[in-house]
Amino acid sequence: MHDISAAASHVDLNRAGTPLLEIVSEPELETPEEAYQYLTHLKAIIKSIGVSECNMEKGHLRCDANVSVRKNASDLLGKKVEIKNLNSFKAVKAALQYEIKRQTEALEKGEAIPQETRLWDDLKQKTLSMRSKEEAHDYRYFPEPDLVPFTVSRELVRQTEDSLVELPRARKLRFMKDFGLSEYDARVLTQEKKLAHYFEDSVREGASPKMASNWIQSELLGKMYERGETLETVKVTAASLAGLTQLIEKATISGKIAKDVFIEMLETGRTAQEIVKEKNLVQVTDESAIQKAAEAVLAANPKSVEDYKKGKTNALTYLMGQMMKETRGKANPAVANKVLKELLEKN
Repeated sequence: MHDISAAASHVDLNRAGTPLLEIVSEPELETPEEAYQYLTHLKAIIKSIGVSECNMEKGHLRCDANVSVRKNASDLLGKKVEIKNLNSFKAVKAALQYEIKRQTEALEKGEAIPQETRLWDDLKQKTLSMRSKEEAHDYRYFPEPDLVPFTVSRELVRQTEDSLVELPRARKLRFMKDFGLSEYDARVLTQEKKLAHYFEDSVREGASPKMASNWIQSELLGKMYERGETLETVKVTAASLAGLTQLIEKATISGKIAKDVFIEMLETGRTAQEIVKEKNLVQVTDESAIQKAAEAVLAANPKSVEDYKKGKTNALTYLMGQMMKETRGKANPAVANKVLKELLEKN
């Protein structure tokens, strides 16, 4: 049995005159994963209410973790070991995993676990002893005359609660309820306030929630980070993304063509409608036109036709690929698949 206490504080690069907020949890976290999720959720809250950007690389946020191990839940907590030099939540998780293992092994051998401060070595993926830490009097605490005691009234607490923005967890639950998103999708979209706004704006502009979620996570975020951009600088607006998804849902363009269109949208800032119209990328749904292309593909690939007749289903996949190549990706996949099967069965 082990208990983890994690602390996180906000600090600016220049501490002179800058408020320092320290948030300390109770020793009730029992696994590194719990600590990781706690910090992730805490970061999302801090960012959503505008307290800090929480950029750990710039020193906006840091975390120290305390670990105590005990054999049984009914036992008293063991000596507390504090881990410092944790510059990412991933490092917090790894350090806790290592330290729990180290302390557990020591406890099983009957070794005493001293109260101390340890450093996390990210290269070696292990903790190293830094200094011993005894009782409270060794910290040499002394009263600060400029910091007078104060009491927060219930009325002020109520007023503050009423003025709060929608917090990440509440928004996540709303996304799941109102938009039918999975817990995972809703959590990803609500970690950043601006991303949540972007998603909701795209839905408001006409995108279906599920498709907007998929495109934001699978295409927008990946391409945006590859290009070193942010939601403030990316050229694809929420309205533009909604326009693209509508073209897909109306079968005006295929999913494959949509990805090419999206790249151009990122580079130029133009809408999907403008790009599709200019390049004549409208999807072909006319069966007679698709049949001509299918006949040409079958005539050029007799071996695949023979393989299909022998029951090799992957032959149809190959022929579909050739169909899309023949039509430059403009053939409606469902219609093309139907026509190919009909011709193959007829032959």
